[in-house]
Amino acid sequence: MKKNCWEFKKCGRELGGAHVKELGICPATTEKRLDGIHDGKNAGRSCWVVAGTFCNGEVQGTFATKYKSCEMCDFYRLVREKEYPKFLLSAILLGKLKK
Repeated sequence: MKKNCWEFKKCGRELGGAHVKELGICPATTEKRLDGIHDGKNAGRSCWVVAGTFCNGEVQGTFATKYKSCEMCDFYRLVREKEYPKFLLSAILLGKLKK
């Protein structure tokens, strides 16, 4: 089974997670418009296009401000590699968020 970002990163920001009280629920865990992308739950395998995810010890902003750091992320790189050649480009994913 493919892991979602919160399972891979063990951030504890999923519903019922260990760090929800102090850090809040991660929007990737509840973003239903990206459900099923790369076989993930909600935005669990497309988290890099969702604002408000928690990376490198801080909440990240919009896609435009966070994407460079996401390109360096071990989870992003894993998904890109495992899903190739069917990896969905970020522009396509952003379009799904606008619907």
